[in-house]
Amino acid sequence: MQSPSMKTDQAAEHLQTIRTLMERSALYRRALAPIMIFCGFAGMAGGIAGWTLRVGSSRGFALLWMGVAVFAVVGAFLLVRRQAVRESEPFWSPPTRRVALALAPAFLAGVILTIPFLILDWHEVVWIWWLPVVWTTLYGLALHSAGFFMPRGIRLFGWGFVLCGMAMFIVGTCLPRLISPIQQAHLVMGIIFGGLHLAYGTYLYLTEQRKNAA
Repeated sequence: MQSPSMKTDQAAEHLQTIRTLMERSALYRRALAPIMIFCGFAGMAGGIAGWTLRVGSSRGFALLWMGVAVFAVVGAFLLVRRQAVRESEPFWSPPTRRVALALAPAFLAGVILTIPFLILDWHEVVWIWWLPVVWTTLYGLALHSAGFFMPRGIRLFGWGFVLCGMAMFIVGTCLPRLISPIQQAHLVMGIIFGGLHLAYGTYLYLTEQRKNAA
């Protein structure tokens, strides 16, 4: 059982973390622009690669896009680390830990739910289209969770992915005849993950420039 002093210390730590997050909201907003643009280009490149290489099995689809995801995460990690070094701040700070913990459940669920598609090499279009639905929805939920420790726009950005995932789910279950060949699934992934990230990153970059000019 925790003593009153330990509870007081934890409460003080939580308040300090919240205060730090609020003070750094502008800094996070600036750091998000290059991360979003980088992830956007990674998503677009993945869509083009899947289309041109005609990757048509569940294993190939999952491997390609898991590779794109790892590349995007590593790139985002390096960009955040560079931002922390530039600002002379510790990288693994309490606010960073809270954001990482908010992202972790949905990210972990996405990885685990991808494993059957890596083991069973399905070629049926209907099965493969489930991956974009799962990935898009879980990614949106992860962003929405992290948005409580970051600028409000991240929560709205997460809602965009959730709505895209739900739209694909409705089309796949209620209107199965509209399901496109698997090569087009790569383009859909490129448009959703690449296009939305590029649009949001460009928005952050332009609005931040206007603020600095003002």
